[in-house]
Amino acid sequence: MIDTLVVDLSRWQFAATALYHFLFVPLTLGISFMIAAMETVYVTTGKTIYRDMTQFWSKLFLINFALGVATGLTMEFEFGTNWSFYSGFVGDIFGAPLAIEGLMAFFMESTFIGMMVFGWKRLSKGQHLLVTYLVAIGSNLSALWILVANGFMQGPQGAAYNPITMRMELTNFGALIFSPDAQAKFVHTSIAGYVTAAVFVAGVSAWYILRNRHLELARRSFRMAALFGVLSTAGVITLGDALGFVGAHAQPSKLAAMEAMWQTEAAPAPFNVIAWPMQDEQKNAWQIQVPYVLTPLLTHTLDKVVPGVDQIEAEAAVRIKNGIPAVEALKALSKNSNDAAALAQFKAHEKDLGYGLLLTRYAPDQDVSKATDADIAKAAKDTIPQVSVVFWVFRFMVGLGFLMLAYFVYAAMLTITGKLEQPQNRWFLKLAPWMIPVPFIACELGWLTAEIGRQPWAVFGMLPTWMAASSHSVGYMVFSLIGFVSLYSIFIAVEMYLMVRAIKQGPEEHGTPSTPVSRKPQPSFGGGFAPNPAAPMSAHKE
Repeated sequence: MIDTLVVDLSRWQFAATALYHFLFVPLTLGISFMIAAMETVYVTTGKTIYRDMTQFWSKLFLINFALGVATGLTMEFEFGTNWSFYSGFVGDIFGAPLAIEGLMAFFMESTFIGMMVFGWKRLSKGQHLLVTYLVAIGSNLSALWILVANGFMQGPQGAAYNPITMRMELTNFGALIFSPDAQAKFVHTSIAGYVTAAVFVAGVSAWYILRNRHLELARRSFRMAALFGVLSTAGVITLGDALGFVGAHAQPSKLAAMEAMWQTEAAPAPFNVIAWPMQDEQKNAWQIQVPYVLTPLLTHTLDKVVPGVDQIEAEAAVRIKNGIPAVEALKALSKNSNDAAALAQFKAHEKDLGYGLLLTRYAPDQDVSKATDADIAKAAKDTIPQVSVVFWVFRFMVGLGFLMLAYFVYAAMLTITGKLEQPQNRWFLKLAPWMIPVPFIACELGWLTAEIGRQPWAVFGMLPTWMAASSHSVGYMVFSLIGFVSLYSIFIAVEMYLMVRAIKQGPEEHGTPSTPVSRKPQPSFGGGFAPNPAAPMSAHKE
């Protein structure tokens, strides 16, 4: 059995790399489409200011994209280094979307990004606009394939376990791609990226307005970000409800944790606005509830029962008992793959194999046939994730979502009425740059909700997390964890430095008429001519 500390360190390392990487992803997804919208206005109206906007925000997009690719590469290697059993177990399914994503990222995106950056003088307006849209589409399709892979971990579909090869095998590629969890998560994540980009563009634009710099570009960018933000924030909240509806069917244990619902209650069940969950006692120390809200929120009906932790554990115990024959049959097949009786026994119980594997952690000598009722009860309790963590992380994420909705509604009102730059609204402009971290934090909290809520499964209902890790030493895992955190912290520092420098430099305002520079010669000490010290160094310097 793999050391529990090694499993925990492997989880911490992957969580750290994923959280670092996910700081770059949402901005890439969202700002690419905002840039495409800006260039669309430029092509249709011919106004040079929109070309300036497109080029300026493209520069920031490129910085973010480059570092995002660098941080994302490591994650795919970690599946093989730190999660070798997982890679062998689901490699036939997991590898396909990751390979397609690699082709998307390294061929489609990289090629078109080069054309977008260097093709302004080589392509026609229409051709360059097409390239910009292809960059945006490619970035979002790249995210799609990652989320298809993650969707399989959340709700496995389109695959079957082969007891002879002891691997999951792909049986239906369409079912894998169109998994309800994958599709709901893709739309939710993409629109969260649009919110992130809108907050970022609004914050930078407000900073320019406060300093009376690049006002035409900043005003138009802020207006576009405000309208973009209202629509995308409303969309991400609405689609979050859809994702919860999907999750209620696919992962009832995650939903029970998100709502701190310990006992199954008659429909329509009350909604816990806030509570203080206690995992050991399986109750809330206190709670503030709204009656009758949870059932229609999660099931879109008034009569469907939402299972609580008690019911989920009871059902898990039944499945664990039913999974014991599947594990025993698998052990027999590993010794003799032609054992027809063992194969028939496996087929009769294969849907509960994962629950049987979950029991091996507590069974004496990892022999499930020796497991007691107490062992089964422990394994059943493991099917419930950390309720207090999932409950509060989810609520902070939702709270930040509604904060951003209010922020964008107010921003849109100010821009539509032309009151944005009035003295009484300078507080709002000062607030805008401080809002930039908010969507990034919300995205990280969303990822934590999804991944912590999936525990104790690497593949939900099929492969326990503690079985999926590689058998490294504790020292190796500590060393690699420190190394990754240090390296990725440097990446974040580089990103912030390059972004801040590019923002301070500002855009190249091609539409601004040049100011003639005086070249009147002046005598120098060398008998030649010295430049006029009063002459401006740049026509655009402020």
